[in-house]
Amino acid sequence: MLRFFLQADQVEKLIVPDSVQKARFTQAVTNLANVDIKDVWQQMVEWMIWTGIKLAIAIVVFYIARWLLHRLLTIIDVFFTRRGIDRSLHSFAMTAAKVVGYIAIFLILFNILGFESSSVLAIFASAGLAIGMALSGTLQNFAGGIMILVLRPYRIGDYIEAQGVSGTVANIGLFSTMIHTSDKKTIYIPNNSISTSIINNYSTSTTRRCSWKVSVAYGDDYDQIRDAMLNIIKRDERVLKEPAVYVRIDALADSAVVIEARAWVSNTDYWSVYDSVTEAFYKELPEHGANFPFPQLDVHLTKE
Repeated sequence: MLRFFLQADQVEKLIVPDSVQKARFTQAVTNLANVDIKDVWQQMVEWMIWTGIKLAIAIVVFYIARWLLHRLLTIIDVFFTRRGIDRSLHSFAMTAAKVVGYIAIFLILFNILGFESSSVLAIFASAGLAIGMALSGTLQNFAGGIMILVLRPYRIGDYIEAQGVSGTVANIGLFSTMIHTSDKKTIYIPNNSISTSIINNYSTSTTRRCSWKVSVAYGDDYDQIRDAMLNIIKRDERVLKEPAVYVRIDALADSAVVIEARAWVSNTDYWSVYDSVTEAFYKELPEHGANFPFPQLDVHLTKE
């Protein structure tokens, strides 16, 4: 049956006669018996000495190359700082340069230790393909970081809202964006997620609108309350004259009249103005006839 599928010469190559096998085994035993132990030991000592020398050279080269890389990164850092390069691009480029630098150092070390550069690159390529398939999400985050740097929807120092998080952008890395919230939390958002989501950047404009909503009881004097709200807002010097302050009735709710006030301020003064005006509304509006109602429900009972 085997000869039916294979040619005759192929069968001869697969099936080795017992005599040939015995001859090969006898030759191997003879070679092993004739081995010169001193020669083998000498070769092992020479190999160990030469390997130790190459390892020592590799260690020295590693520390020298790492020092040179740190010096180069310092020069690049100073150059970007003096040129006023955007901090987002600055941080991303420094991280990328560091990664590329260490890859180059390890390639040099492999070459010193006697490994072929082409073989090492082939191993890296194979490993990179396998790792890339396993870490496809990480590569997507890297691509997202590139898109953020190209499109620049936000920069380091901007106050943004994305993925349900609000805070100041502290760093844009290769794979994630670091945000510091107002309560001093540090949050890392994957670049792929944030680059494909809705981003609200509050720092792109120099001004920002404050909005207050005050609920007063039905029957309160709206005109008097409106004038009081206008005076409270306008007396704050941080409020901009243009666009003008605006007060209106926003809604007639179930148990209150909702009055909304709007004013424009500098972006940096937003929270301070908002907090101070809110406090003034609470303290001063009752003096002008405003009553802050609680949610209430009227129940009428009838006797049958």
